Amino acid sequence: MIMLIITQENPVGVEITQTLGLVRGNTIRARHIGKDILAGLRTIVGGEISEYTKMLAEAREQALDRMVAEAKHLGADAVVGVRFVTAPVMQGAAELLAYGTAVRIKVPPVP
Repeated sequence: MIMLIITQENPVGVEITQTLGLVRGNTIRARHIGKDILAGLRTIVGGEISEYTKMLAEAREQALDRMVAEAKHLGADAVVGVRFVTAPVMQGAAELLAYGTAVRIKVPPVP
Protein backbone atom coordinates (compact mmCIF):
# COMPACT_ATOMS: atom_id res chain seq x y z
CA MET A 1 0.00 0.00 0.00
CA ILE A 2 1.30 3.44 -0.92
CA MET A 3 0.95 5.98 1.85
CA LEU A 4 -0.07 9.55 1.00
CA ILE A 5 2.36 12.03 2.58
CA ILE A 6 1.49 15.69 2.07
CA THR A 7 2.07 19.10 3.61
CA GLN A 8 -1.60 20.09 3.27
CA GLU A 9 -3.81 19.80 6.32
CA ASN A 10 -6.93 18.95 4.29
CA PRO A 11 -6.17 17.16 1.02
CA VAL A 12 -8.46 18.05 -1.87
CA GLY A 13 -10.63 15.21 -3.14
CA VAL A 14 -9.90 12.98 -0.15
CA GLU A 15 -12.06 12.49 2.92
CA ILE A 16 -10.28 12.11 6.26
CA THR A 17 -12.32 9.50 8.12
CA GLN A 18 -10.23 9.21 11.28
CA THR A 19 -7.38 11.11 12.91
CA LEU A 20 -4.90 8.78 14.59
CA GLY A 21 -2.53 11.34 16.05
CA LEU A 22 0.94 12.81 15.81
CA VAL A 23 3.65 10.75 14.13
CA ARG A 24 7.29 11.63 13.91
CA GLY A 25 10.64 10.38 12.78
CA ASN A 26 14.03 11.81 13.55
CA THR A 27 17.72 11.33 13.06
CA ILE A 28 20.77 13.02 14.47
CA ARG A 29 23.71 13.54 12.18
CA ALA A 30 27.23 14.68 12.94
CA ARG A 31 29.58 16.37 10.51
CA HIS A 32 32.60 14.44 9.28
CA ILE A 33 36.02 16.10 9.71
CA GLY A 34 37.10 15.16 6.17
CA LYS A 35 33.92 16.59 4.71
CA ASP A 36 34.36 19.74 6.82
CA ILE A 37 37.77 20.32 5.25
CA LEU A 38 36.33 19.95 1.74
CA ALA A 39 33.40 22.19 2.65
CA GLY A 40 35.78 24.81 4.05
CA LEU A 41 37.70 24.83 0.77
CA ARG A 42 34.43 25.20 -1.16
CA THR A 43 33.50 28.29 0.84
CA ILE A 44 36.63 29.94 -0.55
CA VAL A 45 35.84 29.27 -4.22
CA GLY A 46 32.04 29.24 -3.91
CA GLY A 47 29.45 26.77 -5.12
CA GLU A 48 27.31 24.06 -3.65
CA ILE A 49 28.69 22.09 -0.72
CA SER A 50 27.61 18.74 -2.10
CA GLU A 51 28.89 16.76 0.92
CA TYR A 52 26.39 18.54 3.16
CA THR A 53 23.62 18.43 0.54
CA LYS A 54 23.97 14.64 0.38
CA MET A 55 24.11 14.29 4.17
CA LEU A 56 20.94 16.36 4.66
CA ALA A 57 19.08 14.53 1.88
CA GLU A 58 19.90 11.20 3.56
CA ALA A 59 18.80 12.58 6.93
CA ARG A 60 15.46 13.79 5.49
CA GLU A 61 14.79 10.38 3.91
CA GLN A 62 15.62 8.54 7.13
CA ALA A 63 13.40 10.85 9.19
CA LEU A 64 10.53 10.41 6.68
CA ASP A 65 10.96 6.63 6.66
CA ARG A 66 10.75 6.54 10.46
CA MET A 67 7.67 8.80 10.47
CA VAL A 68 5.94 6.57 7.89
CA ALA A 69 6.80 3.44 9.89
CA GLU A 70 5.14 4.97 12.96
CA ALA A 71 2.08 5.91 10.88
CA LYS A 72 1.81 2.39 9.45
CA HIS A 73 2.05 0.98 12.97
CA LEU A 74 -1.05 3.05 13.82
CA GLY A 75 -2.86 1.77 10.72
CA ALA A 76 -2.76 5.08 8.84
CA ASP A 77 -3.39 5.52 5.12
CA ALA A 78 -1.84 8.99 5.02
CA VAL A 79 0.16 11.58 6.91
CA VAL A 80 -1.04 15.16 6.50
CA GLY A 81 0.48 18.46 7.56
CA VAL A 82 4.03 17.11 7.23
CA ARG A 83 6.80 19.44 8.39
CA PHE A 84 10.57 19.29 8.90
CA VAL A 85 12.47 20.89 11.77
CA THR A 86 16.18 20.97 12.49
CA ALA A 87 17.85 21.75 15.79
CA PRO A 88 21.44 21.70 17.01
CA VAL A 89 22.17 18.93 19.51
CA MET A 90 25.82 19.68 20.18
CA GLN A 91 28.66 21.33 18.30
CA GLY A 92 28.92 19.61 14.94
CA ALA A 93 25.67 17.59 15.27
CA ALA A 94 22.04 18.36 14.51
CA GLU A 95 18.68 16.65 14.71
CA LEU A 96 16.35 16.52 11.73
CA LEU A 97 12.72 15.82 12.67
CA ALA A 98 9.84 15.02 10.32
CA TYR A 99 6.34 15.15 11.82
CA GLY A 100 2.72 15.17 10.78
CA THR A 101 -0.73 13.84 11.59
CA ALA A 102 -1.52 10.20 10.83
CA VAL A 103 -5.00 9.75 9.36
CA ARG A 104 -7.22 7.22 7.68
CA ILE A 105 -8.69 8.40 4.40
CA LYS A 106 -11.40 7.52 1.93
CA VAL A 107 -10.67 8.23 -1.73
CA PRO A 108 -13.74 8.50 -3.95
CA PRO A 109 -13.81 6.09 -6.89
CA VAL A 110 -12.65 7.44 -10.22
CA PRO A 111 -15.65 7.76 -12.59
